[in-house]
Amino acid sequence: MKHIFTFITKIALKALQSNIHHILLFGFLSFFCLQFGYAQDIKAKTKPIPLIKSKKSLLKKDSLLLNKAIDTVKKDTIIKPKSSFESKITHNAVDYIKQNAKKKQIELYNQAHVTYDDIDLKAGYILIDNKKNTLFAKGIKDSLGYQQRPVFKQDGQESEQDSILYNFKTKKAIIYGMKSNQSGMITYSERTKRVNDSVIFLGNMRFTTSDKPNPDYYIQTRRAKLVPGKKIIVGLSNLVIADVPTPIAIPFAYFPMTDTRASGFIIPTWGEANNQGYFLQNGGYYLALNDYLDISLMGDVYTNGSWGLRTESSYVVRYKYSGNFSLRFENLIRSVKGFDDYSKSTNFNLRWSHTQDSKSNPNARFSASVNLGSSKYFRESLNEVNSPDRLTNTLSSSVSYYKKFIGTPFNLNATATHSQNTNTQKITMTLPSLQVNMDRIYPFAGIGGAKKNAVQKIGFNYSMKGDYRINTVDSLFFKPEMFKTAKAGIQHTASANTNMKFLKYFTLTPSANYKEIWNFDYINKRYDPLSPNSDTDLGLGAAVNDTIRGFKSFREYNIGLSLGTNVYGNFSLNKGKIKLRHTIRPSISYGYRPDFANKYYKQVQQSADPTDMLTYSPFENGIYGRPSSGLSNSITFSLNNVLEAKVASKDSTEVEDKKITILNNLNFNTSYNIAADSLRWSLVSMTAGTRFFKDKLSLNFGATFDPYQVNSDGKRINKFNKKLLRLTNANLSANISLSSKDFEKKDKDKNTSNQSNQNQFGDTSKSNTNDKKSEVKETKLYKASIPWTINLAYTVNFTDNGYNTSQIGSNTLMFNGNLELSPKWKVRYSSGYDFKNKGFSYTRLGFTRDLDSWNFNFDWSPFGNNKSYYFRIGVNSSMLSDLKWDKRSLPDRLLF
Repeated sequence: MKHIFTFITKIALKALQSNIHHILLFGFLSFFCLQFGYAQDIKAKTKPIPLIKSKKSLLKKDSLLLNKAIDTVKKDTIIKPKSSFESKITHNAVDYIKQNAKKKQIELYNQAHVTYDDIDLKAGYILIDNKKNTLFAKGIKDSLGYQQRPVFKQDGQESEQDSILYNFKTKKAIIYGMKSNQSGMITYSERTKRVNDSVIFLGNMRFTTSDKPNPDYYIQTRRAKLVPGKKIIVGLSNLVIADVPTPIAIPFAYFPMTDTRASGFIIPTWGEANNQGYFLQNGGYYLALNDYLDISLMGDVYTNGSWGLRTESSYVVRYKYSGNFSLRFENLIRSVKGFDDYSKSTNFNLRWSHTQDSKSNPNARFSASVNLGSSKYFRESLNEVNSPDRLTNTLSSSVSYYKKFIGTPFNLNATATHSQNTNTQKITMTLPSLQVNMDRIYPFAGIGGAKKNAVQKIGFNYSMKGDYRINTVDSLFFKPEMFKTAKAGIQHTASANTNMKFLKYFTLTPSANYKEIWNFDYINKRYDPLSPNSDTDLGLGAAVNDTIRGFKSFREYNIGLSLGTNVYGNFSLNKGKIKLRHTIRPSISYGYRPDFANKYYKQVQQSADPTDMLTYSPFENGIYGRPSSGLSNSITFSLNNVLEAKVASKDSTEVEDKKITILNNLNFNTSYNIAADSLRWSLVSMTAGTRFFKDKLSLNFGATFDPYQVNSDGKRINKFNKKLLRLTNANLSANISLSSKDFEKKDKDKNTSNQSNQNQFGDTSKSNTNDKKSEVKETKLYKASIPWTINLAYTVNFTDNGYNTSQIGSNTLMFNGNLELSPKWKVRYSSGYDFKNKGFSYTRLGFTRDLDSWNFNFDWSPFGNNKSYYFRIGVNSSMLSDLKWDKRSLPDRLLF
């Protein structure tokens, strides 16, 4: 052992003379020898060497050694490699995690999961290669087949594939058998190359909106480019339905897939009409201007020269307002130019709806609901979208602004209205109507607003209304002539009332009302001897009107006093199980109004006879009417009835009784004019209403009775009927809504059924078996339910003039509803029958078939002037809504 250490010492001494790094080796050997007791031998056989007394003394002997030492101290020539992983990788697996330090690889097996930065990957098998900076994932095979396919998530995008190879450094990937969902568009590709986060190239791709494992349809293409969340650009593509290729192909296609709105073309529908020939409808362009506004420009074109334009726009500003706008125009040509039945017409329709968010300004509101245009637009329109409005008889519009003045009882309401009858083509407009209202004030109220007596309860109201009213016809609409007959006026109304208790059970309410009318034009009648008189046989000579522009006003007032109370009657039936409550509200009111005829009425000669005088008012053509004529000193009687019931529940655990309304209302009303010299009693009116079958059926009845007889001319005479009252008018309306759910029996409590099936040991195996059997039975076709709904509306009206005519004015039954023949088959219907004229009203039938990712729809009007049909089969998804086939027939315009 001693010789061995001597040999090691010699080698160490020789090494010291060659390189400074060997000093460390010598020190290590010296330390080793000292530990084994041979330090003295080393000291005896070696000369003393100054060991690192100073750097200079050690390095002076060798210039090469000196240079190496300085380089070593100043700079490290070994550069550490940078890691390709910018974030921490976390991984786990169920079966095993195997690490290979030599190859720098990690293997994960069974439910492997890896997360890195924004990447989340799950698969059956994952291999992480730190040397190549790659990640490989695939599924695993077992007895059930290929399971745990890789699922790759990044930036909210998710894809499923057979296998994937991903490079952490370049962010590129090669994917085989990829399936992804891009905003509802499901794509399948055999081989996919991921260039970066925003560009993916796909080969042998199929894309569809069907989420079935075997999709109902798909579009197949060999090459495609996908920008996730934005678009798909494909080359030559072919439509495949139920794995059967179709002859439908396109050379290229662009599919936007943004979650927000995007501009694009709107594919038109095509069809054929007997009068207009072939046509294209509803084709155009959709323009998404920004997040708040969009515009759709669409048009129709027909081979006979007819055409139409339609502009639609919607806008929204969150928490402020929203609305939509529509302008439609049609230029229609019928027959051939030169024929007798040739005609040409232009119609338009304007719609605007605006709604203000209630939170934006609680003290000011602006709203609009506009629907105006040509009276014949919906009736003559050839576009299918207007079919539901073909029976529209009135068009109405309203644009209003409301302002509440804080700290005052006043508020302002400015309104522009429009009313149009499409049958008579008469139009009435107010541009504008300005109204200022004062809320009720109590000037004599006590401290803190207390109102304890009649004086403190005196309240005042005031209202001012100004109108600029236009009456015109459809042919003059939006033309200067429509303003020639316009009228303007202002109406002031003020009222005061109070109430007090009278004889403990009655409420006495006195009131006073004042009205003042300002007109800016009035009439002046004069006798014209050359004007034809249609009311006499004299031929010439009649009173004519002269309209005078200028300010003129009138005033009138009235006072009233009413007395009312409530009477309650309670009854019990069936030993108190049924409690009836009858509420009676009788009231008597007195009203007085003086005769203003002497002040505001004039007389003029109306025929060649100088004694034939006509009494008229200069205000009779005013927008607020003329002053009241004749003294009114009348008493009004009214009686209101309500009948309710409470039925005790059969279940003793329920505390409250069931409330039922037997009679919603039964009202009677008439009046007696003390000042009249004859016919003092007015007509007696009666109204009644009730509901049955849990409010499913509602009945409303109204009638008018006359206490006086009529003469041979049908005029009332001051002679009472032999019977107390004579029926002059009656009407009945009934509405009922039924559905299959109303007749379904309640299911029995399953828990009770299970408990009854348990044996004495608590075994529920039999009951579980029965439950499974019952579940299977519920799916059998012969016990399948067919949901349905039906709405019925019946109206009938009866009139009797008391002389020789009594007839039924109208007698109609309207009905609509739907029927689900199966979970995927639905039928819609809407029609009506006129029992008086013995004919059906506008009838529409609709058939819908849910084909999962497709939808079949057929609308049909089988008879009448609007006989037509519309057929469509297309994809449900809005992304591929243009993938459809539809055909429509326009209604034939009958001459007779």
